[in-house]
Amino acid sequence: MTKSVVNKIKNIAIVITIAMFFSCTNDAKEVRDFLADKNLPIGVAHNIDLKHTDSGRINVKMKAPVMLDFNNRAAHPYSEFPEGIKITSIEKNGDSITIEGGYAKSYKKTEISEIRDNVIIYNYAQKNKLVTEQIYWDQKSHYYFTEKKFIFYTVSDTIKGTGFEATEDLKTWWVKNQSGVINLKE
Repeated sequence: MTKSVVNKIKNIAIVITIAMFFSCTNDAKEVRDFLADKNLPIGVAHNIDLKHTDSGRINVKMKAPVMLDFNNRAAHPYSEFPEGIKITSIEKNGDSITIEGGYAKSYKKTEISEIRDNVIIYNYAQKNKLVTEQIYWDQKSHYYFTEKKFIFYTVSDTIKGTGFEATEDLKTWWVKNQSGVINLKE
């Protein structure tokens, strides 16, 4: 073959390749809608080790093996943590509260999270510990609640029951159906 024929074939191949790239455009909304229709996340993150700071001081630490981002849902965007999560909030005075579970889902618009599968919440300063299978966390009002069975440990008591509500720091709490011995101060 001569050089002119080889050049013509190369030019035709380049034109066809360019035409293919420009004819296969998808805008971002079409891709998000496709992923939402197939119930697929728009993002996946592995080995998350997040530290949130306020005025140079770390106030929240979060660790999770996997996070699935479903913020492409119009009505209820959320993030899912299928392999568990651990969140530690640190107060200015150094006190900290840790919540961890084997699965979590956090809804962006309502700021309510569901954490389940071996949930443990621990207030290190008060030495209060809650163990349950499922808890809902209202991050706007800083409040936990569950209708599942639980065990709540304080310095002096072990309370078992079904149905529990508490402030985020576990300092104020309400038990619905309880069993166990509670020491009352007179």
